Amino acid sequence: MVVVGSTNADLLARVRVHPAPGETLLGRSVDVLPGGKGANQAVAAARLGARTAFIGAVGQDTFAPAALSGLRAAGVDLTGLAELPGATGIALVTVADDGENAIVVIPGANGSMDAEAVQRHADLIRSGRVLVLQGEIPRSGAEAAARAAREAGVRLVFNLAPVIEVDPDTLRQADPLVVNEHEAAAALAALDGSGTPAPITGPADEDRVAQSLVEHGLRSVVVTVGARGALVARAGEALTRVPSPRVRAVDTTGAGDAFVGALAHRLARGDDLVTAAHLAARVGAYAVGRAGAQPSYPGATDPLPVVEEQG
Repeated sequence: MVVVGSTNADLLARVRVHPAPGETLLGRSVDVLPGGKGANQAVAAARLGARTAFIGAVGQDTFAPAALSGLRAAGVDLTGLAELPGATGIALVTVADDGENAIVVIPGANGSMDAEAVQRHADLIRSGRVLVLQGEIPRSGAEAAARAAREAGVRLVFNLAPVIEVDPDTLRQADPLVVNEHEAAAALAALDGSGTPAPITGPADEDRVAQSLVEHGLRSVVVTVGARGALVARAGEALTRVPSPRVRAVDTTGAGDAFVGALAHRLARGDDLVTAAHLAARVGAYAVGRAGAQPSYPGATDPLPVVEEQG
């Protein structure tokens, strides 16, 4: 599989609670860790055993080695990596005691991943069984990667996070589109022309948005809903809810990327989408129980949490 996306150095600060606007708090610690949604998803897949290539960019600064450390340790193919003058992408991450995070991303070199940069590696994209995209690179780069995949019959897993404006045909190419419930509403607003995402207030709204996305031409959709797991929608089939194991949250940073990387890995191996989503939910739950993004991801032999049987 091939991942086209972002690479960041995460500056992770730990605090008791998140500060309110205008408030100054004392933190407990700070670490510099590898991150970026694209790199996270590539590492998650590679640690589970997937042959993974990554296409992205870092700067030529002091943060680049930290940003690349997880990719290198996981054995990801970096022939598609550009090292450019200037700054590496940075994510400022604050994690509170309840495990919830707040993140500010400064793109740096990730902003160079436009259509021209991606097209240099079109042959690498065409060589994979699955292409994984996210929303942390420019629109033109994401669309160029999707076109290269479509030309070669490569399956596209598109994690529209953060939400960026893309050609509706790119969204319809996704199989699946992976979004949380609010991203799903934004994607639907782009497809139906309303422009304003409808509020999501509960499971009924999640079902409605997932089904509506399929009705607007998407092949399949996976809506992640945090600790409750995920919802899988496919054309002509009933919606399927995929539960997540219950774990104590230590740090939710990168857990969604662990889900996407695991999902893409199992799809590349030939799993059915629902089967792949069940495994991905367990991988995401594993990551929530550990600190950091990439450092929290399981290896192929690590025991994963299981969903408790309902009595």
